[in-house]
Amino acid sequence: MSRLTRYLPHLVLALGAAVMLLPFYWMLLTSLRSPAEIFDISLWPVPREPAAVANYAQAATTVPMARFMWNGLVVCAGILIVQVLTAVPCAYALAKLRFPGRRLLMALVIAALCVPMQALALPLFVGLATAGLLNTYFAMMAPFFLSVFAIFLFTQAFRSYPDEIIEAARMDGFSELEICWRLVLRGALPSLAAFSVFSVVAHWNDLYWPMIVVNKPTLAPPPLGMLFFSDVETGANYGALMAGATLITAPMVVCFLLARRHFIAGITMTGVK
Repeated sequence: MSRLTRYLPHLVLALGAAVMLLPFYWMLLTSLRSPAEIFDISLWPVPREPAAVANYAQAATTVPMARFMWNGLVVCAGILIVQVLTAVPCAYALAKLRFPGRRLLMALVIAALCVPMQALALPLFVGLATAGLLNTYFAMMAPFFLSVFAIFLFTQAFRSYPDEIIEAARMDGFSELEICWRLVLRGALPSLAAFSVFSVVAHWNDLYWPMIVVNKPTLAPPPLGMLFFSDVETGANYGALMAGATLITAPMVVCFLLARRHFIAGITMTGVK
């Protein structure tokens, strides 16, 4: 009975992981199949090599897939850098400084988490259109420069940093910005890694906002590029479509695998005060 109790949670988690991974496995499997094998429901076929090569070659050459991925890299990197630069000082102030209205500001940060992007899309679009900034990298990045989720995550992580070390640093002549960036943030690197994964994956996969502000294929990020590719293919060549989806999904999988330990540690740290 004790052995069953010991291994049952692992079995349940393994079944849950299998369910979550099945769509990705099916995507990869479809990308290796020829058109005649697309509707084969078997999970254990032997894919034909010429079909797999043709699918990936078509996905890479029919549309500028490398350009789409470069656009996604530029947008994700630009958003992440500005988000960290703005969120870390805000979080440090909320977590470690005492000033009037601190609790109100924290309440506003939590309330802002409930505001969906769709509610802000129209005024943001009108403002960018009036400024003549549509069809630019800036238009895709600007609405996400300030992340209330980052402020909340870093605030929770910074609260666990010892106040004694901060007081000692102040006595040694450190400025508040030096304490924030050189001490407190170093102690919260797992949270930084966790937020980086959240941010990059969210904006790499974002289709809603780029579809509003960009109509040039040369500026399209990966999801919008896949939409252009689907239009070119008229949705008929599912093998090539899944090959393209695999190409734009692979960097995110690699990103998560490289940062998984810090990601898990960062999520855990946010609950420690």
